[in-house]
Amino acid sequence: MRNPSAIVVVLLLAGGASAQAPDEPAFEVASVKPGSPQNHFISFGNYPGGRISVTLFTLKMLIQEALDVQYFQVTGGPHWIEVDRFDIEAKPPASSPASHANPPYTKTPPNAEQRRMLATLLAERFHLQYHRETREGPVYLLTKGGKPLQLQPPKDPKAWPWAGSIAGGMPGGDGLAGINIGMPELAGRLSDALGRPVLDRTGLEGSYDFRLPLPSQDTYPDLVSSIMASVQGLGLKLEASKGPVETIVIDRAEKPTGNE
Repeated sequence: MRNPSAIVVVLLLAGGASAQAPDEPAFEVASVKPGSPQNHFISFGNYPGGRISVTLFTLKMLIQEALDVQYFQVTGGPHWIEVDRFDIEAKPPASSPASHANPPYTKTPPNAEQRRMLATLLAERFHLQYHRETREGPVYLLTKGGKPLQLQPPKDPKAWPWAGSIAGGMPGGDGLAGINIGMPELAGRLSDALGRPVLDRTGLEGSYDFRLPLPSQDTYPDLVSSIMASVQGLGLKLEASKGPVETIVIDRAEKPTGNE
């Protein structure tokens, strides 16, 4: 029985590839193959000319990229969408704006048209059907704290925006570092680590550098408490709250047969 607090907002992709509107953008050439054991790294590369190269992504991860949502926002579907890995090479047509894209880094997120092309690809090759729901759920509010802000202007305003642990991965137990990152983007990184939406309520504009090591992982026994401590050390605060959470509900997905 569906959660009575859930509100169905809109039904998308009602029938695989046939549900695509005629004007939906699509890649001109696309290869979808089972993940190669020769690939050792999970990656999503964005290259000049709008070409994307994906290695060892699950369908759930591909849905995240196509719809610009986070892992915890995708639910439903068969078990394999979180297990089976795929490699994708795709190139947009020369007539599309995406073909003129020149991302400064291969890790640059796909632009809006590339995301729509990827959504078309998932509908065609994986026969993906889904709908969006807005459900009330737990969220965090990122606000200013009571301490002075430990945020500095970026040393390189053209640097790739990033935030994570001191060691360089996702925010974790050793502290928090950031390079040329704004508060909405920081909220997004924290959302991914905490497994629930983090909404930026700081009112701070622009981007910042910061670095705040934690003294000892033993002092903060779990991920949430260590992130809370790191955020407070920056002069910010995370407040638990309730709010609307957009959810992608998978209604149908099929494994592609060969390189369709």
